[in-house]
Amino acid sequence: MAYKLEEKLSKVLYIDLTEQKYEITDRPDLFDKYLGGAGVAAKLLEEECPKGMDPLGPDNPIILAVGPLTTLYPCMSKTVAMFKSPLTGNLGESHTGGRSALAIRLAGYGAIVIKGAADKPIYLSIFNDKVEFKDASVLWGMRTTYSVGRVLREVEPGSGRRTIMRIGLAGERLVRFSNVAVETFRHFGRQGLGAVMGSKRLKALVIGGTGEIAIAKLKDYIKAYKELYDLVTKTPAMMKYRDYGTAVNVLALNTIGALPTRNLQATKFEYAENICGEKLAETLLSRRLACSHCPIGCIHIAEVKVKFAPFHAYETLLVPYDYEPIYAMGSMLGIGDAIGMLRLLERAEALGLDAMSAGVAMAWATEAFERGIITANETNGLTLRWGDVDTYIKFLDNLVEMVNDFYRALAMGTEHAASVYGGLDFALTFGGNEMPGYHVGPTTIVGFIVGARHSHLDNAGYSVDEKALKKPMNLEERVDRIVAEEQWRCVLSSLVACFFARGVYTPDKVVKLLEIHGYSVTEDDLKKLGKEIHLMKYRFKLREGFSLERIRIPKRVFETPTPHGTLKEEDLRWMIRRFYEKAGILELATSS
Repeated sequence: MAYKLEEKLSKVLYIDLTEQKYEITDRPDLFDKYLGGAGVAAKLLEEECPKGMDPLGPDNPIILAVGPLTTLYPCMSKTVAMFKSPLTGNLGESHTGGRSALAIRLAGYGAIVIKGAADKPIYLSIFNDKVEFKDASVLWGMRTTYSVGRVLREVEPGSGRRTIMRIGLAGERLVRFSNVAVETFRHFGRQGLGAVMGSKRLKALVIGGTGEIAIAKLKDYIKAYKELYDLVTKTPAMMKYRDYGTAVNVLALNTIGALPTRNLQATKFEYAENICGEKLAETLLSRRLACSHCPIGCIHIAEVKVKFAPFHAYETLLVPYDYEPIYAMGSMLGIGDAIGMLRLLERAEALGLDAMSAGVAMAWATEAFERGIITANETNGLTLRWGDVDTYIKFLDNLVEMVNDFYRALAMGTEHAASVYGGLDFALTFGGNEMPGYHVGPTTIVGFIVGARHSHLDNAGYSVDEKALKKPMNLEERVDRIVAEEQWRCVLSSLVACFFARGVYTPDKVVKLLEIHGYSVTEDDLKKLGKEIHLMKYRFKLREGFSLERIRIPKRVFETPTPHGTLKEEDLRWMIRRFYEKAGILELATSS
């Protein structure tokens, strides 16, 4: 039965797994000031995470937050998760789509805070204002994340309006770069949220609701909605995401010599055409899917038939693909066969591993094996060679099983393994987070380093370098651009907008939309808020030991040329410091 929801967010659901208790608290103070999403989550992380907390300890909170425009407008479809990352030991932030934001909002919440740890495997069933703690013993140890989802779809209510979030074997076994599968084809990737859930013995969350939002200014809302819908669907603003998805970047980056290949030993991949978005769409694309309330459908699903027994017995795999997994499981490992790349990606998905981190980890291990830094003794008898899909699939199984000390070290992250076995110069991590798929120029690398979560999506430094190939910019201009971009993205991720729609949700439009729904803000207010949220994230990072002075830049990035030439360490160090000065972080670090 439907029930009415307030137009503005205010409710926070607090869950204690240890005591198996929960309470719903009205927090208009949070949402009036920080809107939702990343802003509210960052504040709740500051409130709920004790200083120096072990990321795998019971009091590390998992915070999920949606935004004030969630369910109301196209592409306002994301959920932000915040936690202390077991991979980096610092700020953990991850975004997902699917039905996650819709379900949380229609259940009546702006945010959910989960703390404590159960004494046996459980899953949470959240439906409207009711929370149930259910036995997950039968789900614990299931071979794939797909099987877990299949079971929960059968036993839980709310089909079509619910979200199912679950971890795989990697999360159960505390691999530091394990992810959380959401609706099968979306994920909370990056930085190890799966391991945090595993440490709490929380196998899954099923969230659903029957809420309906009563909109006061209905005529204004309908008019604004139509304008935005037309922008999204009838202009070039988002068309590339519909046609090929982000996989269109494979050929674009390869053409300019910016596609990391074989652990960044090269930036052009001779088999790029075999694994590019255009080729996949032409030969293997099965269907496109969309997150809730998105008319684009950027989720591209490939269909792959794999022979598993004699006499033509085949299994059909449905594998979602985007640019970053293609890079990590393709060019980074020297895999130029589309079906092989997708088979490897599917294995990572089934195990619950972040594909980007897993691919970079295997790339480091392959080069370390070639150099004799590690041997078959470490790899459990595997001979690592670029492009060897079957061996890499076995490698992932060994990694999740943690069959020996080497795999246990690598399960802690690439940087940790390299610090134990050697090869830090070519261990491609930034702030402990494995490298995204760009080697475009100096702003790209600086963006990875200074980004609050060390993601290419923090400030899009790679995009600045791409623009600078057409219209030259000096280093100062580039820093200005990524400071402004990161601060504005803090606003977008508080709304919570899909970043693919960033060209649609401009500051002037955001102001008008918020006004329709009861928020009185100016463009200047939004810019100030973006800066405040950015500094709040860095305040947490500094509190948890992040050092502006101890930043490691892998030597490899200075050895392999970019489209802007060979990078110079002195330039990158200058840009890093300048970013921290202009964003107010240097002053923050000094005062703390």
